[in-house]
Amino acid sequence: MREYRIGIFSGLHILLRVALNLAETITVEPYTIKYQASLLFMDYHFCGGTLIHPQWVVSAAHCWRPSHLIQVVLSEHSIYEVEGYEQIFNVSLVIRHFQYQHWTFDNDIMLLKLDRPAIINAMVEPVPLPDPDSPPLADLARCTVSGWGVTWLNSYSLSPVLRSVSVDIFSNCWYYYYFRITDNMICAGSLFGGKDSCQGDSGGPLVCNGKFEGIVSWGIGCAYAYYPGVYTKVRKYHSWINWVIQNR
Repeated sequence: MREYRIGIFSGLHILLRVALNLAETITVEPYTIKYQASLLFMDYHFCGGTLIHPQWVVSAAHCWRPSHLIQVVLSEHSIYEVEGYEQIFNVSLVIRHFQYQHWTFDNDIMLLKLDRPAIINAMVEPVPLPDPDSPPLADLARCTVSGWGVTWLNSYSLSPVLRSVSVDIFSNCWYYYYFRITDNMICAGSLFGGKDSCQGDSGGPLVCNGKFEGIVSWGIGCAYAYYPGVYTKVRKYHSWINWVIQNR
């Protein structure tokens, strides 16, 4: 079954999905993934996000909620403890891509405008967008995905702290998903399973060679062999992202 990777505490319903033990995820050294954002709905983490500009965060369109019900947290490590370094923002504007299709997850991208610019410091820093004219990511290129998603078989609990895992790009992703992949998607994971994003990671970043290449979007299960995670291909939206930032 095709499923998106939204948080357990969505505020609307509970999503149950069998997930493999993602044993190869590692706890991130606090505040080292400086672009990582946590999206809160009714005070609970429900999706990840990526800081690309002092006042703009990118997430997945399927994470949409009304702007007045969302908060964004930067410089977050534990989602259950106040550590004193967090920057917490209200959201003044949420813009889903105008061609987002919820039944296929095509164009699964949205932008959130923070109510004020983030303070850029040793723990908060935007990640650069990829050059849309650069060569495509090579097969098996190594990337990093991060978030607070579930990590254990049949788990109902998000990871209390930020975790990350190294995954490889699958250039022939259409083969594994029976042609359900569009040109706006990329896939990453491990051929034999065990490394993947999962529930609670939706909207979070896939970063390759220091560039923001993907947004956690959907997949079949979590960390299943031959079923890599599917990500929104950020470089396809370079012009749209820049237009929104400059005009909104």
